[in-house]
Amino acid sequence: MIYRPLGQTDIEVSALCLGTMTYGEQNSETEAHKQLDQALDAGINLIDTAEMYPVPPRAETQGLTERHIGTWLASRGRRDRVILATKVAGPGEWLNYIRDGNLHLDKSNIETALEQSLQRLQTDYIDIYQLHWPDRHTNYFGELGYRPDKEEQTTPILETLQVLSDLIKAGKIRHIGVSNETPWGLMRYLQLAEELDLPRVVSIQNPYNLLNRTFEIGLAEIAHREACGLLAYSPMAFGVLSGKYLDGQQPSGARLTLFERFNRYSNPETDRATERYVALAREQNLNPAQMALAFVTSRPFVTSNIIGATTLAQLDQNIDSIHMTLSDETLQGIEAIHRQQPNPSP
Repeated sequence: MIYRPLGQTDIEVSALCLGTMTYGEQNSETEAHKQLDQALDAGINLIDTAEMYPVPPRAETQGLTERHIGTWLASRGRRDRVILATKVAGPGEWLNYIRDGNLHLDKSNIETALEQSLQRLQTDYIDIYQLHWPDRHTNYFGELGYRPDKEEQTTPILETLQVLSDLIKAGKIRHIGVSNETPWGLMRYLQLAEELDLPRVVSIQNPYNLLNRTFEIGLAEIAHREACGLLAYSPMAFGVLSGKYLDGQQPSGARLTLFERFNRYSNPETDRATERYVALAREQNLNPAQMALAFVTSRPFVTSNIIGATTLAQLDQNIDSIHMTLSDETLQGIEAIHRQQPNPSP
């Protein structure tokens, strides 16, 4: 395994992170424990989750992912070997079952969310506590255009940082991260931290894959120059980049087969680009999924690549991508496809 610095901290995290959003929906508690064992044995020390998981989010399953991780931590006694990251949900009418739907990144919500996560995870501290998405109207989750909302009610970033600072002082969290953030948002967090001696963001978790490289446009330079690296989620675009959905295929038990809501990576331009990436991988005698993962892991602004799986065989294949080094020819081929079909699934 490869290890990289987490921001400006003295912590080193594995270049592959175990994503867990299937636990409690597509994966049982037993299966979750087996995945966690396999990841840890392979050298992965970073585990990512969220209070709203599993996905797709439902009131009946909310919190199960953290609970499954918590029972694993309790049974294995390996808390000191794990860098544990979770997230507090931002505003969203579609989450009206979490804290009565009045979700903001304010003192009441953050403190309540953290205490509940700590209980479910059966731990007394979180290594990286992340803000799942902004507490303001901006473009994320695939929305391209920025459209100001004059009537929005938001929690000021300064207030959010002050709450997180208090929780760090209390020993309940060690470091903070943002997720689904914009260049303005990330720089604002960093600016306030520097000016007011508040906790500094150590990571940003945004989507990044061969079909969505929008992170490179404004955020990659910030991540690199400010030592606030990317925790890349959806590196395989919901499994699309494996090629298993090409030609209209709907594999049994696969995420896009089971859940219609996952349409972010489903459109004609995405299909055409995917065909070309899969063909390139096969021309180079590479596994398409591993090529997609190896590309993400190799980017200089990436701290860790969040891999996920529903089977141990898939997880093993994804972990093995850490050993793949893409040739100059392969990288040139990737860039040629990207130039002709840039970001078909932002």
